[in-house]
Amino acid sequence: MEFSAKPVSVPEISPWRDLYRRQMNCQIVHDSLHPREGWTEPYLLEVGGKAAGYGSIVVGGPWKGTRTVFEFYILPEQQLRVFDLFGSLREASSATAIETQTNDVLLTVMLHAFARNISSESIVFEDKMTTSLAANDATFIPERREDSEWGIEVDGAVVANGGIMFHYNRPYSDIYMRVEEPFRQRGLGSYIVQELKKVSYQMGSIPCARCSPDNIASRKTLQKAGFVPCAHILTGTLMSQV
Repeated sequence: MEFSAKPVSVPEISPWRDLYRRQMNCQIVHDSLHPREGWTEPYLLEVGGKAAGYGSIVVGGPWKGTRTVFEFYILPEQQLRVFDLFGSLREASSATAIETQTNDVLLTVMLHAFARNISSESIVFEDKMTTSLAANDATFIPERREDSEWGIEVDGAVVANGGIMFHYNRPYSDIYMRVEEPFRQRGLGSYIVQELKKVSYQMGSIPCARCSPDNIASRKTLQKAGFVPCAHILTGTLMSQV
């Protein structure tokens, strides 16, 4: 059986990416990479001359200097050949690394089968609970035009900021926040996340969030506001092919 991977344009894999999104059924953290000109190189994967899926590597932005596999989709009826198809992608693309969201089962398996120096870049959170956290004398400030962020005000001073990013596969969005040092450990972080979740739903999106695995304070803040961990973003260096 012949397995091959041939370079194609980003528009050529658009229908395949729709299948990939449907399979993932969650926020895809790196969904916005393909539209960025020159950042990615997609490959159509074939079995016996028939299309079986696709794989993409990222070479631009923070990944410049690497050739990192970050998307990998195989038709269900061809998944018995997944290792051979990944091998053809590796060879054709000269890939040097993998970065995968662990919701992506196939690419996560490839990571653990073929990579070393595996580490978690971030934890991905999904919304699971509606909370009713008290304001504690804080005021949630609507979006401010100058920075497109929302804020928390205490005694007339803005002590926390946060926002919502939408460059993900719709309908998912990503919430971020920060609290000024003197006002931390007072529940303000969780409160602004709670309020930003409401704004996100009002805008018709599903809120998600991320933080570093080492940031225990952020993990607790997100969980207090109703987020639960659903994935890791893992990276690893591909071992030399034998």
